[in-house]
Amino acid sequence: MFHLMFSLPWLIVATRFIAPLPWPWIVKLLLAAFLLLASQYHLFSRFTSGSVFAPEFPRPVVIGFNLFFGAIVLLAAMQVLLDIISILIFAVNWSFPAVPPGIRYGMGVAAVGLASFGIAQAIRVPPLKQIEVTIPGLSPDLDGYRMVQLTDLHISRLFTRDWARRVVEKTNALDADLIVITGDLIDGSVDIRREDIAPLADLKARDGVLTVPGNHEYFFEIDRWLAHLPGLNMRILANEHAVIARGDGRLVVAGVTDLSARMAGAIEPDVAKALRGAPPEAPIILLDHQPRLAARAASQGVALQLSGHTHGGMVRGLDQIVARANNGYVSGFYQVGTMQLYVNNGTGLWPGFALRIGVPAELTEFTLRAGHQRDGGT
Repeated sequence: MFHLMFSLPWLIVATRFIAPLPWPWIVKLLLAAFLLLASQYHLFSRFTSGSVFAPEFPRPVVIGFNLFFGAIVLLAAMQVLLDIISILIFAVNWSFPAVPPGIRYGMGVAAVGLASFGIAQAIRVPPLKQIEVTIPGLSPDLDGYRMVQLTDLHISRLFTRDWARRVVEKTNALDADLIVITGDLIDGSVDIRREDIAPLADLKARDGVLTVPGNHEYFFEIDRWLAHLPGLNMRILANEHAVIARGDGRLVVAGVTDLSARMAGAIEPDVAKALRGAPPEAPIILLDHQPRLAARAASQGVALQLSGHTHGGMVRGLDQIVARANNGYVSGFYQVGTMQLYVNNGTGLWPGFALRIGVPAELTEFTLRAGHQRDGGT
């Protein structure tokens, strides 16, 4: 079903875009065959690595697959829009309009151009986004505390060791008090990704690096990853919390496991357990990879939840579909009861559909304030 779903855009392109072109049939057949191969990117990934989530082709091949697969999806969307317009014209004139070849040529160029732009935006080291956020009850001793959130790095054949190193350098240059990573660090097993993820051991902050697992860690030997990550100078908050102290001020940073634990037979997320024994008057920041259950965290007295998972929807318009699958949460700030929820667009992206159009990646620095909330980006 998964592979059939990703074949539908190709079917639309083959029958509604390529077939009407005024070209020799052999040229149209060859183009359709080439795009059919590109549309089966995930099937080839499954054959080569055993998983659609970790394509193990050389990086230029992964980029090429994303370029043409992305172009197919965009072109299919354009063709559907063109067909809707044609149907509306038919409803008025009782005849379908003739579509000049030039319109289709323009659509093809636009699809490839947008896909090229989208993958270039996806694979760059993301720009810095700086946010000031009010934390009710925050001690004056912690006012101005700076915390960097990384999420959805998806370190893989696309987001490689070199990319990870450059992200680390940019993060360390901020000289933050704390670094948090809200899941989906990798795509691949420990044995395959060991060298690619190694640069994360160089992340530096005064109060260290805290992380929680995302759903992709559960696809690749979660127990081995949970054993490996502490060796990279990370503290894993698997239904646990850490207490940050500055003078008389205290701040609780808690973390939970991911919802995917249910399918993997692993420890399920438990906010109450994560907060057990926390200082009762200290404000709470929760790290939870998926934003879906934000209301549950709000009921536990959490002041701020940091999540990822959605990649911000990746493409403007597609974000509305992604939001529906995540209880309406897809990008940016939301007020959930008395709790603030921030859904990060992601530092990286799943290499199976690595396009960003109108939804930039982000490397996010939060400055905690006891005063009025302001937010912005650079």
